[in-house]
Amino acid sequence: MENRMPVLSRDNAPTFNLPGICFTTLSSPSRGARENAVWEVTIAPGVSGAPHRLTREETFVALSGSAMVELDGQRFDLVAGSTLVVDAGQILSVSNVGTEPFRALAVLPVGGQAVVGDRPAFTPPWAA
Repeated sequence: MENRMPVLSRDNAPTFNLPGICFTTLSSPSRGARENAVWEVTIAPGVSGAPHRLTREETFVALSGSAMVELDGQRFDLVAGSTLVVDAGQILSVSNVGTEPFRALAVLPVGGQAVVGDRPAFTPPWAA
């Protein structure tokens, strides 16, 4: 069995920034994980993520703030302490309609990919 570090420090966790959205990789294959990628996403007030779908189920756990989620055309409120489960193939967008940053943990099985519009599937760098 391979010897790997079971505790990963946030101090050296890679971050990826899009306009108004920050992804911090907590666990992923590049950090030694084998089964799941986990990241923290922070969305600034007034910012909306691009509609996309995933090839595997994704789970979000809201940590702080609130967001409006659109899932296959239905809208849901996501608030601190709530969990969102997104089935593979559903079209998802997350918007921060509040006045404070929205923070959540996201979990995607290793091998899961994102699809934006009709572009080819890709592995987000925060999940790699």
